Amino acid sequence: MTRPISGIKHRTLDDPFLHVVLYQPEIPANTGNIARLCGAAELVLHLIHPLGFRVDDKHLKRAGLDYWHEVDVRHHSSFEIFLKEKGENRRLFVFSRHAPVPYTRAEVKQGDYLLFGRETLGLPPDIKEKYPCYAIPIWGNVRSLNLSTSVGIVAYHHLHNMGRF
Repeated sequence: MTRPISGIKHRTLDDPFLHVVLYQPEIPANTGNIARLCGAAELVLHLIHPLGFRVDDKHLKRAGLDYWHEVDVRHHSSFEIFLKEKGENRRLFVFSRHAPVPYTRAEVKQGDYLLFGRETLGLPPDIKEKYPCYAIPIWGNVRSLNLSTSVGIVAYHHLHNMGRF
């Protein structure tokens, strides 16, 4: 269900190339960066609640996020509600640093959904087990990539593969 942010009229995309889904995001700056990416690439952003921060006009203006009107943002009160609203005819791809298959092997097509987990805990095991799950390889001695970096890598890779640019 789309819940508009008070005072902000959002853009609505009827047939986006991709949907980016954030499962209970915790850090507002990451979500802001991902929203900017979605606005720039004309992707729909889905936020699965609860969020670790408030998304309202006052807080967005304070953070300098003045481009939210360019983003098609859809809020879902739970993962189960998200699945019902997504519909059964659209595919869902899951991304986790613990997956054995690299993101480049996902056969993503226009209209598919890309699901990313919380910054601290990732996704629940049952979600990773039920849906195709992919990772961005990390070769260095770091624990993980930033969520907004991960979304950018995966989304733009698949947009390129679909001929978007």
